Amino acid sequence: MNIVLWVVAALLAVLFLGAGAAKLAQSKEKLVASPNMAWAEDFPPGALKTIGALEVLGAIGLILPPVLGIVPVLAPLAAAGLAVTMIGAILTHARRKEIQPIVMNLALLALALFVAWGRFGPYPFA
Repeated sequence: MNIVLWVVAALLAVLFLGAGAAKLAQSKEKLVASPNMAWAEDFPPGALKTIGALEVLGAIGLILPPVLGIVPVLAPLAAAGLAVTMIGAILTHARRKEIQPIVMNLALLALALFVAWGRFGPYPFA
């Protein structure tokens, strides 16, 4: 189960690192023009950068603390934080009546909760 948790955490880290970096690197106008980012028009540029920064920090928090052995409890906290981020994404897409993105957000929410449960519960880092 430890290997499964590592694989899921790595997958989440790659996805959130990419998504967060895109939000940090691109302007609001460029984000809104992307196919799956129309929701960005509802947020000010600063909020988009904040969301991006939180996603990048969550991705880093999933992997770096346990690999370095420095405060490994940050990994399940990062997973929980990413789960909260996905709840916000689900609410945003539901308000906009965008059903398809909600499916992906639910999958990411489930994976993040799985990592948080596993690392807080029966498979913590030693």
